[in-house]
Amino acid sequence: MPEPTTLADLPPAARHQAVAERFTAVVRAVGDWEATTPVDGWVARDVVRHLVEWFPDFLAAGGIDLPTGPPVDDDPVAAWEAHVAAVQEVIGDEETAAGEFSHPQAGTHRLADAVDRFYTADVFMHTWDLARAIDLDPTLDPTWCDQMVVGMEPLDEMLRASGQYGPRFPVAYGADPETRLVAFIGRDPNWKPGA
Repeated sequence: MPEPTTLADLPPAARHQAVAERFTAVVRAVGDWEATTPVDGWVARDVVRHLVEWFPDFLAAGGIDLPTGPPVDDDPVAAWEAHVAAVQEVIGDEETAAGEFSHPQAGTHRLADAVDRFYTADVFMHTWDLARAIDLDPTLDPTWCDQMVVGMEPLDEMLRASGQYGPRFPVAYGADPETRLVAFIGRDPNWKPGA
């Protein structure tokens, strides 16, 4: 019997689609866009705002213009849905995705790999934040959590210095991959709304 497919097994376009579908389900479940999140100083709306606003600028720096949807302040669900559809169109176009993408800070990569490494991974991690904010089960794919932590650990000092992540949260030896990932990026794995 074949092993079940994990996010880690998928090519970039399929992985983005799977990660984005999960995040979209959480976005559609939000009832209070001012709900606090595990990200210090952010409410639920800010999680969507972050993803919708930083990535078009990232792509533009490499010469790719992403269509924009409605403002997050007007309609965070519509803003996210327009954004994610535009990203999927870019990464789903085989010719575009296979092309070279050069970013002044991030270097040169195949476009599909740049989207996967810098953006899809960010959506994946912020799924945990948004799900926790509205008290949903945030369970993340453990295989990809493990791969991400293993890949980021050698860059710990550089990532902290960049300001991308807060201080690493201490966890018990042998903690599961999801706990290790969220702790690595500076979240309290036991965070709950109103706690």
